[in-house]
Amino acid sequence: MRQILQNLSSGETLLADVPTPKVRPKHLLIRTEASLVSLGTEKMLIDFGKANLLEKARQQPEKVKQVLEKIKTDGLMPTIEVVRAKLDAPLPLGYCNVGRVIEVGQGVEDFQVGDRVLSNSNHAEVVCAPKNLCEKVPEGVEPSSAIYGVVGAIGLQGIRLIAPTIGETIVVTGLGLIGQLSVQILLANGCKVIGIDFDSKKCQLAEEFGAKSIDLSSGQDPVAAAMALTNGKGVDGVLITASTKSNDPVHHAAQMCRQRGRIVLVGVVGMEFNRADFFEKELSFQVSCAYGPGRYDPEYEQKGNDYPYGHVRWTEQRNFEAVLGLMASGKVQTDPLTTHRYSFDRALEAYGEVGSGDAMGIVLEYSLAEGDNLKRSVRLGAAQTAASEPVVGVIGAGSFTGLVILPALKKTEARLKAISSSTGVTASHLGKKFGFESAVTDNGLIFEDEEINTVFITTRHANHGRLVMEALKAGKHVFVEKPLCIRKEEMEEIRSFFTGGDACDTKEASDTSPLLMVGFNRRFAPLIRKMKELTAKRTGPMAMIFNVNAGMIPRDHWSQLKDEGGGRILGEACHFIDTLRYIAGSEISNVKTTFAKKGGVAIDDIVSIHLEFEDGSMGTVHYFGNGNKSLERESLDVYCGGGILRMNNFRTLTGYRWPGFKKEKLRRQDKGHSAEIAAFIEAVNCGGSSPIAIEEILDVTEASFIAAEQA
Repeated sequence: MRQILQNLSSGETLLADVPTPKVRPKHLLIRTEASLVSLGTEKMLIDFGKANLLEKARQQPEKVKQVLEKIKTDGLMPTIEVVRAKLDAPLPLGYCNVGRVIEVGQGVEDFQVGDRVLSNSNHAEVVCAPKNLCEKVPEGVEPSSAIYGVVGAIGLQGIRLIAPTIGETIVVTGLGLIGQLSVQILLANGCKVIGIDFDSKKCQLAEEFGAKSIDLSSGQDPVAAAMALTNGKGVDGVLITASTKSNDPVHHAAQMCRQRGRIVLVGVVGMEFNRADFFEKELSFQVSCAYGPGRYDPEYEQKGNDYPYGHVRWTEQRNFEAVLGLMASGKVQTDPLTTHRYSFDRALEAYGEVGSGDAMGIVLEYSLAEGDNLKRSVRLGAAQTAASEPVVGVIGAGSFTGLVILPALKKTEARLKAISSSTGVTASHLGKKFGFESAVTDNGLIFEDEEINTVFITTRHANHGRLVMEALKAGKHVFVEKPLCIRKEEMEEIRSFFTGGDACDTKEASDTSPLLMVGFNRRFAPLIRKMKELTAKRTGPMAMIFNVNAGMIPRDHWSQLKDEGGGRILGEACHFIDTLRYIAGSEISNVKTTFAKKGGVAIDDIVSIHLEFEDGSMGTVHYFGNGNKSLERESLDVYCGGGILRMNNFRTLTGYRWPGFKKEKLRRQDKGHSAEIAAFIEAVNCGGSSPIAIEEILDVTEASFIAAEQA
């Protein structure tokens, strides 16, 4: 299928060929009939992409600060690589889509195949949309009208925050698509409406709908005009739907409001307030969040958990329903808003109209027939013929995969056959960039491919255990990014695969089984290897301290959620447990975890994990999320035999009273990613054992579970 993508690095808009997405639980698969180009949001993204690096930096000063902090701790080149990778990632355009449901995901009850639905989805021939961001289109409302429902819901949510009553006078500042739809909704609500804009044609259109208008291009004073239209009393509320860097819309809104008037911001404007404007009239000001309650809440949007109707009357989905209802009753008209229509084949021509003075509503119309073959695999390059090398399929195409895993994999002799992602967009992009033969959205195509003998799993943590077992059962060698899994039953299933149920027989079983390796890259870092070498001839136990300045991650981030990321101990601290296990070269015999507490509740990102080893050594991981990025992220101290080794941020290793060693410094930070992947591919190619023994993988994983459970 085809989809419109934006390259934020070059500014190029593409009509790309990507594999059809696979329907997910609580989602709908929709064959698109029409979509709407947003002149506001999409123009902003296109302009950002076309800007040079300096202009991009000026537009995002908060990102510049993050970059400077990263340079201090990680170095210049690693930081530049991260920035380039972020900008290189393709961005799907569009968020107003109407089409027919062709597949219904597990857990969806309110929709059926064949339903015509409005959704907050991209410009693509087929989309996979969360059920709570979809709403059935009423009979009699054409697709080319229904697509305005998403934009209308943005205006409607702002109106709900103003809470206008019948007969009140409300100003709409900015008469683009959202403004024009808001004018009509307010009129349907029994309000008197005044529209303000610099475009005479937009002012005229608002008047045709029944509003009064103030044409700023004619030199009218908006405050004086609004006061005149209200007999000097002032307006009851102002809905700002404009897009400008000027502070004037807020300033004028405050001046034209009556005592205790209400101002709601839907658009993007300058926000330097004059305190006196608000203080003297006791004005209220509020920023509206898109379509309404549920926006940016993963429990509502992605997991499909609705809010109780009696407690949250108007969610995003119910706002979609309300706008579509106004269209069905004829109270909201969209035909006057449509200035251009293009077939999807000419979509790139349509983007030539973005920013032109005549364009307002640009409708894209699709002609993908019901019987068209919706392929979940897209050919990217010619098939490679070498048969002796590992043939690789990669599941997962996120930013870490593109920045770290694939560059390292590209350096090996492996044949890169297929890469998979849920939407197909990132898989197609990274697949072309790194020379894969195909991009897919169905992981089964990788497991079923007899040529593919090696699978890399780089998805979110919740999928690791299941995908590992699917790959092993398919006879594939497996490299899985940490962690191995986030559920104990998955760990036991993996253990059983290699031992036949006998926990004491892992080594013999692994000789005839596919290779399994977890991405514990730090044990492959040059300075960690050097520490292992320098401590190899010790005669007594070691004491190790791994300090991790982990930084805060929002509690609602997927990595923090137990059922998605497993939490920070299982999801990341396992790295450092493995590093200590590697240097000690001995099994973990005991785990004791101490947490900081707030209100008696343990905080799992301010934690010390104390490990005891069978050889008498001990190690502690101090994993703290409450520090500051100005300090290096990771340091490791090893105390042994009267000497100390200190590794600082994978850049320097210093010996204090260490026989035969003083210092080693690398030109750039090296955490061992390239070395670990090279070692794994070499093991697959030569028929050797896994670079990390299955006993060690299970030992570290079990210790991580114990540490997490002790919270």
